[in-house]
Amino acid sequence: MFKELLGLPAHPLLVHAAVIFGPLLVLSVVVYSLIPSVRRFLGWTVVALAIVAPAALWFAKLSGEELFRTLIAKNYPQEILSQVDKHGDFADVAAWTGTALGVLSLFLVLICTAAGKKPATPGSRSLTYGIVVISLLVAGVTGYYVFKTGDTGAHIVWANI
Repeated sequence: MFKELLGLPAHPLLVHAAVIFGPLLVLSVVVYSLIPSVRRFLGWTVVALAIVAPAALWFAKLSGEELFRTLIAKNYPQEILSQVDKHGDFADVAAWTGTALGVLSLFLVLICTAAGKKPATPGSRSLTYGIVVISLLVAGVTGYYVFKTGDTGAHIVWANI
């Protein structure tokens, strides 16, 4: 399913969605978390990105696995295959942390929206601050691994042209 798209290798096409939507999710979660005054404008964007970004990361990861199998079948040199395998390891972490960030960002919007509609209690403030801190940490990890995945992929392609 993830091998070709419109007759072209799927991975180079699907990677573009992951490279756009992954960082957009990270950025939107950071802004939503740190600037409460924009939450009412940014909420639906965060929700949409919470769904689209993890899907894009998984599609890129799965299409990359198909491409890796193709490279093995075509007897690419072991040096390149080991680089692609390392790239795939970064993609695994990016997909899983992106999924976790998507789920956390949905909780973040839900909790912040609910907190804005009723008086704050010490427990509700603690819950809000807790989800904000966890979301920011996971956003940082996701951003790092999306970057590392893209960086290693670009080095593999451009070093071997």
